[in-house]
Formats: sequence, C-alpha cells, structure tokens
Amino acid sequence: MENKEKFRDKIATADDEGKRLWVFPKKPSGKFYEYRKYVSYVLLILLFAAPFVKINGNQFMMFNILERRFNIFGFPFWPQDFHIFVIMMVIGVVFIILFTVAFGRIFCGWLCPQTIFMEMVFRRIEYWIEGDRGKQIRLEKQKWDAEKIRKRSLKWFIFFIISFLIANVFLAYLMGSDRLIQYVTDGPLNHLSTFISLLIFTAVFYFVFAWFREQVCVIACPYGRLQGVLLDNKSIVVAYDHKRGEKEKGRAKFKKNEDRAATGKGDCIDCFQCVHVCPTGIDIRNGTQLECINCTACIDACDDMMEAVDLPKGLIRYASEENIEKKAKFKFTPRLKGYSIVLGILTAVLVGMLFIRSEVEARILRLPGQLYEKKADNIISNVFTYKLVNKTTADFENIEFRLLSHQGEIKPVKQSNIMVPGQELSEGTLFIEIHTAALEDDKEKLKIGIYSGDRLIETTSTIFMGPRSFN
Repeated sequence: MENKEKFRDKIATADDEGKRLWVFPKKPSGKFYEYRKYVSYVLLILLFAAPFVKINGNQFMMFNILERRFNIFGFPFWPQDFHIFVIMMVIGVVFIILFTVAFGRIFCGWLCPQTIFMEMVFRRIEYWIEGDRGKQIRLEKQKWDAEKIRKRSLKWFIFFIISFLIANVFLAYLMGSDRLIQYVTDGPLNHLSTFISLLIFTAVFYFVFAWFREQVCVIACPYGRLQGVLLDNKSIVVAYDHKRGEKEKGRAKFKKNEDRAATGKGDCIDCFQCVHVCPTGIDIRNGTQLECINCTACIDACDDMMEAVDLPKGLIRYASEENIEKKAKFKFTPRLKGYSIVLGILTAVLVGMLFIRSEVEARILRLPGQLYEKKADNIISNVFTYKLVNKTTADFENIEFRLLSHQGEIKPVKQSNIMVPGQELSEGTLFIEIHTAALEDDKEKLKIGIYSGDRLIETTSTIFMGPRSFN
C-alpha cells in the first residue's frame, strides 16, 4: 500500500476536499469485453423491442402504474392480480440476492441497464468522437477552441437524441406502445402534458449518462450498498490475487531479462492498466470495493499485460477470497442452499397461482344502503352491482349469471346481450330473487356462476339479506 493511513478512506471519484474527480477510462478490449458486448446488444434489442412486441394481442412488457395494468411476458395482470405481481417482484429480488451471494455484482457488470447504456452506448460514442483515454484528458485540459466546441457539441447532441429515444421507450413501458404511437401521430401539442413528461425523462437520462455516470452505482443505487451485507469470503468476485501479485518484495516495474521469481517480486508489474481501464476509477488491487461493478475490464487489461511480459494470466480473475488465500474451490454453502430453497418455494407458489388464475375476475356486491324487498309469493329480492374484468384478449359474449348454491333467479337490469370485451371490464346492476323457503338465515352466502354461453368462466360469492324469521 502506498499510504496506509489513507487506504480506502474515500471513494475513488472524489479528492480530499470532496470535489468530484472525473473518470476517463481507457477503452477496454479482450475476451470478456467481447462477451459483454454480445450480451449487451441482445439485451438492448430486447429492451427496445419489448414494449412493441405483442403476444396474443398483449404487449410483451408493460408497467402501466397509473391505470394499474401490467403485462409481463405477454401475460396481462390487473389490480386483482396484485398478489401475483408482488410474488414475481419478490422472486426477482431473491434471485438477485442468490446470485450476488454466489457471484458478487455480476448483475451490475453484465445485465444492469445503467451499465449497458453507459459502457456499450454512450461511452463508445465518446470514444468515437473524442478518442481514447489520453485524447479525452488532453481535450478536457484544452481551451475552448473550434475543435473542442465541435467535438463536445456533437457528443452532447447525440447524447440528447439517444436520451430522447430512451425516454420514448420508457414511456412505451409505462403507458403502452399503441397509445404512445397514437400520441406521436397526433403531434405533441395535442398531448402537451405527455410531451412535457417525455422531456423531463429525457433530461433525467441525459443528466445520468452525460454527467452523473458512475455516481449512480456509487451513490444512488442501493444494490451497491447491499453487497457489503451479502458478500462473504466465499463469494466469487472480480478479485486481484495479492499473494501472487505481491509475494515477498511486493509489486515492481517490469525489467527485461529479470528473474522475478528469484528476486521475490510479485507478478504485478505496477503498470496501472487495471486502474486506467476501470469505469468507476478504482484500483482493484486494494480489494473488493463498493464502487466495483464486476465489469471485468480490469481482467482483460491485466491479461493483456501478463501476456506481453510473458507471465501467467489470471492475476486478476473471477475468484473468491477463500480461493486466493487457501486455493479452495467454490462450494454450495448452507447460505446458498437456504436462498435456493426460498427461491424454489416462491417459484412453486407463483406457478400454482398462475395455474389457478381465472380468465375473468368477477365481483358481485350488494348495493350500498339497500336492504331487501319482499315481493309476492314470499319472494325476497336484493339488488346488487357487478363488475367483470376480462384478463384475456378474447371477447366474452352472452354473459349469464346463475345461482349455484340456492334455488332462485338472477335478473340483470340489462336483459340484452351482456359482453365483456378483451382486456376491458363490464359493470351493471342485477336483482337476485329467492323464495323464503330456501333461506335458512337472515344473511345467506350465495355462490354464483358466470357463464359465457354454456361455458363456466368464473364463480364468485356474495351475501344475500333476508328477514330475521320466516313463516
């Protein structure tokens, strides 16, 4: 350590006064970076396509919070399915926790939208316009001449256009792609509030990717803070093999024709390539740190240098602290088994809920403030309101209500064809009439079947009020 008194006592992107230090990472290259590009491009295609792809008429992914309508993998979920949606979110959290305990912040480096957009879109545009690390540093120090104005203006303009596109896709997830396309066709002035929201989202994305950048991972993202609780010495992370890199004499610059093994010097040649390539500006040789997103850029950079000086690769690699200290292999620990069992139980519960989930949600409630009406021939009548929610894209026609638990009649106010269009709801009023002889109490629980033609599509129950005593 160069200065043990100040070792890791502040984040890498701030100086002693707390002023931000801008990170100029070197353009990465290597095996892992190529893998990350393939994964990122697939995820980007999915991210941009998901709101516009439809399965059985349903948007593939939609999170319409205002109207409380959600589509996940083409399956529509209504407010009545909120418990299923919650289970799915909990499963996602447990899944991420499980993989964090086992493999560190692999989600951050490979799957997180923030990392993918920053490193595979915005950063690559920056390299294309301003050049690699050295050229970017020189441009930053350069006075505002014609070259700097031209490069910065071009970069900021492209960043704004991409942020605008991302904001549109984001709105497509929130409000639905059909509505978004309709709004675009109608023109922004006809939907001014939505257009203002679009500009706000654009400004937020532009701020994040043009200026805030890695600070999202360091300051804003709660997941980075959680890793200190979730990781242990058995978690596989991007790690520096300090035993091999330091040895007895520590790090030292590379000298040609020197026998480093004989001198006791470590394999780390102190070239700082792992630091220069890091998108969050840390020195991985200082151990696992809050800012590290496991992007593997340092692994590629170190392997390139090891190959150049004819030393074994893997000085920085995916490994656990226990593996580096004791050469221990990865084991499925009791902690991982516990998380796996919880994940399995939650998944089984979700599958069960999806299997018993009905196509139509029915609710029949007594009209508030109304008791009952006694008609001729000892007939008791109650008035109810009904609400039918169709969770599918198919239309249900010729809706009929039938009493399944008692002898009686159900008479909808609207006697003609009752239908529930796909992904819509139908509301109305109905009367239920039952003879007093069929009633055993003043409050009877009725079971009602909802039929579309001769097909039973849902059953529900309600409370029927009657007199306290019967003759």
